[in-house]
Amino acid sequence: MCGILAVLGCVDYSHAKRARIIELSRRLQHRGPDWSGIHCHQDCFLAHQRLAIVDPASGDQPLYNEDKTIVVTVNGEIYNHKELRGRLKSHQFRTNSDCEVIPHLYEEYGEEFVDMLDGMFSFVLLDTQDKSFIAARDGIGITPLYLGWGLDGSVWFASEMKALSDDCERFISFPPGHIYSSKQGKRAKAVVQPTMAVVKRLMTDVPFGVLLSGGLDSSLVAAVASRHLAEFEGAYQWGSQLHTFCIGLKGSPDLKAAREVANYLGTRHHEFHFTVQEGIDALEEVVYHVETYDVTTIRASTPMFLMSRKIKSLGVKMVLSGEGSDEIFGGYLYFHKAPNKEEFHLETCRKIKGLHLYDCLRANKSTSAWGVEARVPFLDKEFVNIAMSIDPEWKLIKRDLGRIEKWVLRNAFDDEQRPYLPKHILYRQKEQFSDGVGYSWIDGLKDHANNQVTDAMLTHASYIYPENTPTTKEAYYYRTIFEKFFPKNAARQTVPGGPSVACSTAKAVEWDAAWANNLDPSGRAALGVHEAAYEVFVEANGVHHGLQEEMLDKTATVV
Repeated sequence: MCGILAVLGCVDYSHAKRARIIELSRRLQHRGPDWSGIHCHQDCFLAHQRLAIVDPASGDQPLYNEDKTIVVTVNGEIYNHKELRGRLKSHQFRTNSDCEVIPHLYEEYGEEFVDMLDGMFSFVLLDTQDKSFIAARDGIGITPLYLGWGLDGSVWFASEMKALSDDCERFISFPPGHIYSSKQGKRAKAVVQPTMAVVKRLMTDVPFGVLLSGGLDSSLVAAVASRHLAEFEGAYQWGSQLHTFCIGLKGSPDLKAAREVANYLGTRHHEFHFTVQEGIDALEEVVYHVETYDVTTIRASTPMFLMSRKIKSLGVKMVLSGEGSDEIFGGYLYFHKAPNKEEFHLETCRKIKGLHLYDCLRANKSTSAWGVEARVPFLDKEFVNIAMSIDPEWKLIKRDLGRIEKWVLRNAFDDEQRPYLPKHILYRQKEQFSDGVGYSWIDGLKDHANNQVTDAMLTHASYIYPENTPTTKEAYYYRTIFEKFFPKNAARQTVPGGPSVACSTAKAVEWDAAWANNLDPSGRAALGVHEAAYEVFVEANGVHHGLQEEMLDKTATVV
């Protein structure tokens, strides 16, 4: 990932303003430690901090068309850039960067070119001929983008809030799947993303690997990547043995499962350990980089943040990760309580629409803090469209029929002739990342927060924090850290709120009356479902795994 900052329509565009933009852009340098650049055109500034993944030697940004009248600063990857270059035979390219197609596509097709992009991206493009500009973000919101307004009437765009929060009177999270056009205003656009989800994300000119927790999603990504790695140019440069990475407290469920998957696939596996105290010591850095006070996001971001630092120290700059599958297939344990297929489907839609505020935000910013890029195959647009077109009846969890969470995905990869994974891994119960790294991690966070926040502080929380009032000492503690770095009301409003059980939305809490008294985003709050729930089981949790059906062939192909 890279860091972008664009300021358009400044009243002051002196040398002092240019220096200020460079200073603010440096706040994003962790996202792009390899190079920095800035383009100034009258009252418009486009700055870039580069993490070089494709064409490290010559792909520095901002990027231009032939006569440099079109300028663009981009964060992301355009997976179909070679195909798009084939449509631009009359254009001359300066680099092999996948993102250089953007200014040329704009020159050829105008603003409608965004529909042609297949990838994860956020960018700002300036047409210096009439000083018009557009900004766009991919349909899921895999890469972060914020939009702000200065008192002088300027419009700001930045990869992270910290680059514009001091200079903008108001700012928001830029909505996924939208274009902001200075000519036409903000509007929604669909971004088509074809071809094989995992395979195309192996496009890289630098060392890479897979984040492997030993859960279903990351294990499938690793399995598919292992099978196809030898087909790609990177295998000749970096070797045909896939690198995998896992982190946890010693003895954690994820470490054990990931080790087993790595041995089965024959990957070069890297196992990292951390202690509860090391995680607590990193909390302030985590909140600063991830820019949220959401409890479950901070719980999961901390080990991912620590792991990313270790990964970068090994010289790896890109990783594949399994985010998105739980939202698409209803993989969280609270989906066991979905009353019918209609409610199940509506909840998956709500979860997908919120990904840019939760899991995508975590995966992107936790890794980008150390200059590592995370790619998420399950959020390929074609894959999402196929998976969401399945009758939700097939996604419903029916334990009497042997269907556990994400059964339809597990079944699609249950290949007896050439197994992708060991059977017990393929049917391993969903374990949220913040739980899987070791149950004592969340317990330790709660204990620490209890020592930092008094009963009186929590009692009066609504007076101190009237918006998104924290209801637990842990939430209160994270809020105090956030407010230290981001004290503006606009910053508070970028963070979602509401009750949650096992990562549910507030609406899904209504599915089980007993959950209202056990609100916690941990999977262990799914009483009667999680095998190590906070309280004693309410009902049996036996699961039969032998069921086979003829369905979802397309899903297996796309992944």
